[in-house]
Amino acid sequence: MKNDFIHTIPGIQPAQDPGFLLIAGPCVVENRETLFQTAEKLKEICNRLKIPLIFKASYRKANRTRLDSFKGIGDSEALNLLDEVKRYTGLPVLTDVHETKEVDFVARFADVLQIPAFLCRQTELIQVAAQTGKPVNLKKGQFLSAEAMRFGVEKIVETGNSRIFLTERGSTFGYGDLVVDFRGIPIMKSWGYPVVLDITHSLQAPNQPGGITGGNPQMIETIARAGIASGVDGIFMETHPNPSQALSDGSNMLPLSQAEKLLFNLLAIYRATKTLDQS
Repeated sequence: MKNDFIHTIPGIQPAQDPGFLLIAGPCVVENRETLFQTAEKLKEICNRLKIPLIFKASYRKANRTRLDSFKGIGDSEALNLLDEVKRYTGLPVLTDVHETKEVDFVARFADVLQIPAFLCRQTELIQVAAQTGKPVNLKKGQFLSAEAMRFGVEKIVETGNSRIFLTERGSTFGYGDLVVDFRGIPIMKSWGYPVVLDITHSLQAPNQPGGITGGNPQMIETIARAGIASGVDGIFMETHPNPSQALSDGSNMLPLSQAEKLLFNLLAIYRATKTLDQS
């Protein structure tokens, strides 16, 4: 199976796997306290529920609507904090890359490299990331069909790297909304690579008049339940101890205090779907 590589990622143990992977953490590295508080709580929950966890946080937010939006605390400082989290918790770490010139440097710190949705057609960026040999999480652009993601997969495979995640994060609906077309899940799964559902970015409300993206976080569990029922291999979510105080994407993040209940419910749905599949 092409998804066997998941258990080659440092910190992921085969015995942990209940059927879906979790990629979770705050939107961006804000400070040491928030990063460690989130990582430690997620690790505690996932160890108890036996869910394999990849910790995520962007070291820099390159795609911002407004010039004065928070972009990060500095590349080296943020990456060193992610490395500290990795060494302290033992969790694998995922972060974004935005330009070819930064890929090799970021790969020194990250276990998984992520291609942001808006950059999912950047051929050279995708291939340079793939050439590191690291797993690549290719996020589906809001402007692409599920079928079109096949060409991104081919760009990675052509380099000799088959360690690929594909992440669904909603499709543009008008100017200020996103919708998830769950028909895309089985289409992307048919290529044999793990498919992840981003349950927080898919609830964004972009292009708001004030230049700050809104969101609909009360629908997170609804989207997540539907994703598990449709057969996704993983869940991607951004979470924060206090989303109202988050420096980026707070309006669509899950409060950290709600993470355990959500994951417990998703495991129940996963187990129910497996029972149906085996009956």
